Amino acid sequence: MVMSLQDQLKKSGLVDDKKAKQLQRAKVKQEKLVRKNQAPGNEERKLELQRKKDAQAAKDRQLNLERNAAAQSKALKAQINQLVETHRVKPEGDKKYGYVDEGKIKNLWVSQLQLEQLSKGSLCIVSHSSGAALVPRIVAEKIEQRNPVVVLHKVATSGEVAEDDLYAQYEIPDDLDW
Repeated sequence: MVMSLQDQLKKSGLVDDKKAKQLQRAKVKQEKLVRKNQAPGNEERKLELQRKKDAQAAKDRQLNLERNAAAQSKALKAQINQLVETHRVKPEGDKKYGYVDEGKIKNLWVSQLQLEQLSKGSLCIVSHSSGAALVPRIVAEKIEQRNPVVVLHKVATSGEVAEDDLYAQYEIPDDLDW
């Protein structure tokens, strides 16, 4: 009968049972690693897994960017609503003031004082969730920094006359109503 080297070492007393079992486990582990690394197509699988991980990471980054953009948009809307609600001037009066909103002419009933402030530019009309609102010019400028589309009517000061305005040389009378 042929004895294995391990059995011969045990018999001679050089190795005990505990040490022999540890060596056997280490040998089995080493063989598994060698088989795993030598398996055909292993590199392709690793590359495919890496590609999938990269694609998922890119998808997650894109989703995070979209979520951040939506959150920033929501925060800007909340800031604009807060500015309008805290600084809103209630339009009340018997004078009809016309302005353009999305290509349509809309009217706002204002007092004579508010009409004068609108024509001078100290009051501006901004779009709000509940319609149009009158706010002071300073607030309208803050709103315009956040979202320029929201400000509907802002009178240009004397220095802000457009170059291609054909009627720039004519002065508009203060008492003009339309």
